[in-house]
Amino acid sequence: MAPIILCYDKCTTCKKALKWVEEMGYDATIRPIKEENPTAAELKQWHERSGLPLKKFFNTSGNLYKEMGLKDRLPEMDEEEQYRLLATDGMLVRRPLLVTEKGVCPGFRQKAWEKLF
Repeated sequence: MAPIILCYDKCTTCKKALKWVEEMGYDATIRPIKEENPTAAELKQWHERSGLPLKKFFNTSGNLYKEMGLKDRLPEMDEEEQYRLLATDGMLVRRPLLVTEKGVCPGFRQKAWEKLF
């Protein structure tokens, strides 16, 4: 499986990550997160493989997260509800999201990405 990077073309962090991937000479499939939102099943699988809390998969600084009042709502939701919610709109998902055979990393953290590539 080739690494997949889910990103948003207007996101500066995504642009930075893609530039780094290109400079390092890595190959990856780019998937536009707004147009090809991950499914609840994908998110569940990726979350489990990441070893991170599910909250790390939410774009907590995004406008939609704030408009929906998710800071207060998420603690009351179970994981299945959160996966379904994340799957409704790619703008709720933290990006860029790197998915490789070695693991999954929401957000661009160069050292973590180096390990996964």
